[in-house]
Amino acid sequence: MTRTAVPRPRTPLALYALTAGAFGIGTTEFVIMGLLLQVASDLHVTIATAGLLISGYALGVFVGAPLLTAATGRLPRKTALVALMVIFTFGNLACALAPDYTTLMIARVITSLAHGTFFGVGAVVATGLVAADRKASAISTMFTGLTVATLLGVPAGAWLGLHFGWRATFWAVAGIGVVATIVIAALVPRDRGDTQPVAFRDELRIIARPQVLLGLLTTVLGFAGVFAVFTYIQPILTRVTGFEDGAVSPILLVFGVGLIVGNLLGGRLADRRLMPTLLGTLAALAVVLAAMGFALHSKPAAIAFVGLLGVAAFATVAPLQLRVLQKAAGGQSLASSFNIAAFNLGNAIGAWLGGVVIERGPGYGAVTWAAALVTLSGLGLALWSAMLDRRAAGRPALARPGERVLCEASA
Repeated sequence: MTRTAVPRPRTPLALYALTAGAFGIGTTEFVIMGLLLQVASDLHVTIATAGLLISGYALGVFVGAPLLTAATGRLPRKTALVALMVIFTFGNLACALAPDYTTLMIARVITSLAHGTFFGVGAVVATGLVAADRKASAISTMFTGLTVATLLGVPAGAWLGLHFGWRATFWAVAGIGVVATIVIAALVPRDRGDTQPVAFRDELRIIARPQVLLGLLTTVLGFAGVFAVFTYIQPILTRVTGFEDGAVSPILLVFGVGLIVGNLLGGRLADRRLMPTLLGTLAALAVVLAAMGFALHSKPAAIAFVGLLGVAAFATVAPLQLRVLQKAAGGQSLASSFNIAAFNLGNAIGAWLGGVVIERGPGYGAVTWAAALVTLSGLGLALWSAMLDRRAAGRPALARPGERVLCEASA
């Protein structure tokens, strides 16, 4: 008697559970930007000091992603995801209850530790939930939670902070954490028995593969251009384009819509042809950044290009993540978390670069040009990686049968 295979649903419910976790994490990462004035006033620190809560979080993601992935490496992935959401929830509770600035900073860093590992492990779980031709779309579905957080969660959190105090925002985010923990525990399937834990030393060897390192560097440089501009988008729009301060928030909604569109578009295109999509999206991002330098002198064009920046920026995310996963076979959890750390390192480098251009260089109007150049450097690394692929593809044909496996592993 033959068993009839039951087709997988195109988008498993477990993917939406991961999206819920991504929404909470994305909200807590960026919402502090809309609460700086309230936090600074309540805790009696300067606005610049309050701004370090953003830097502290980013540093925690960069350092914590590989370390916490290593610490949870022998746990089943579902168990690791639930544990990470528990850390996230308690971290936000600690933020809400923080009596002083130091405690708030420590709580923010603790919360950030869950960020990189959640997205890293979650990306591996997401790709395992779908067929081989939908892996990039699965990653983009999970990252939709991050884009929706930027579009809706952050403004809602800022509104809560304005009307009920900044602590109310962190109470609300902790509530999101509770809901996400429950749905992940209920909907994400247990690991199949065919996956064996990989020793941390072996995973590090996989990270050291040339193609994995190239993928990580491509993420850092390719995405750095986005935050070189986005970090200073408010003064760029007001001082270069001439918008009033009150117009910036509605314009950022256009950016958020662009993020969602680009995220879904990048995932679908990468499912069809990964490397052409990676090269194409990085090239498109560089072009948008460069052309934005001209567009900023017209208000309608500036609004349009803010939306295009969102599309181009997040169209690169799924291809960049899937490329690293593809080249890190055997150590995907750690490599995936390293790539999330690479995104955050790119954010930090981009913000630093934009600041240098503004303070020591030509000024606000030149930030988009510098951003385009750094993204082009990421595109150059991706082209180099593609060239190595072509060389490796030609090598097995000349190798003896016993050498073929080694050639494929080195790719």
